[in-house]
Amino acid sequence: MTTASGLAAIRESVQWAVLEAPHGSLALVTLAEAAVEHYALNYSKHPPAVLLEEVRETRNLLSTAVAGADSEIVEGLRRQVGWLSALLGNLAYHLDDRAGSRTHLTLAGALGESTHEPALTAWASGALAMVATAREDWEHARGHAEYGLQHAPEGLRRAQLLGWALLPALAATGLTAEADDVIDESDAIMRTGLELPGRFGYDRAEHRLHVAEAHLTLNRFDRAAAVAVESIAVAPAETPGWVAATLVLALAEARDAPDQAATRALGVLDLIPAPRLRATARDRLTRLRRLLDASAGSSATELAERLRALPDPIRADGTAA
Repeated sequence: MTTASGLAAIRESVQWAVLEAPHGSLALVTLAEAAVEHYALNYSKHPPAVLLEEVRETRNLLSTAVAGADSEIVEGLRRQVGWLSALLGNLAYHLDDRAGSRTHLTLAGALGESTHEPALTAWASGALAMVATAREDWEHARGHAEYGLQHAPEGLRRAQLLGWALLPALAATGLTAEADDVIDESDAIMRTGLELPGRFGYDRAEHRLHVAEAHLTLNRFDRAAAVAVESIAVAPAETPGWVAATLVLALAEARDAPDQAATRALGVLDLIPAPRLRATARDRLTRLRRLLDASAGSSATELAERLRALPDPIRADGTAA
């Protein structure tokens, strides 16, 4: 089930389970785990604003069962509330609500520690590094990334924290040698072939995206373009990951092939409805428009006009656009 009605059905099942056991039960913990898995695996199939409402409602339902539950059940429920909070933090980030994102992710990290779930602590720290990177707070970005690495299990989780969380901060602060070391180490882990699906997972497409962006930040435009092409090749077409890699490729092309870069971005806008464009995609489009401002090409002009007409992801009244 990945339709909007399917999302509602997941929440309704949790609601019935809470009615059946208002003080919690092992069955409710199991159902909560299944709901988290569903939301994580289908994260990219729904507009962020739609998924955020469903995840929030499910978290609220679980919170009502915590007060009267015994200690084992309480810990299980709190752990799933932590994962739901991590999802809410990521969704808020993709809706350009960075303060809300930090709030949810901080709670997720705290619940990861108190429920002895190192993967949750590591992931929430990585996401906090992502939020700090977005506001160009490199000190906190690196601090969150390194804290996450202290908790990340070896293997794929370590590669995720290296590529997603630490690498952007190193590249942005010009620590080229350290960035290259991180690329080498994380590439070596990814060559083992391990991948995990979903929002909490990590795969080669996402990893190559982060490496491409690092090369772009370091002004290695040819390398950035080549690695972005690798990411596009293994990302499912028209998914958010595919969009991100396509726009990174356009940014890498902007200096030497501005018309081609603008045309590539226009192709994304033709394929992806505005409600499905994440804030990160919008940021990349805005960066590209600025790079192309000096270009007189008709594609660059059309891109600027299309971006001006793009509705905000959230209206002034707080509803989804």
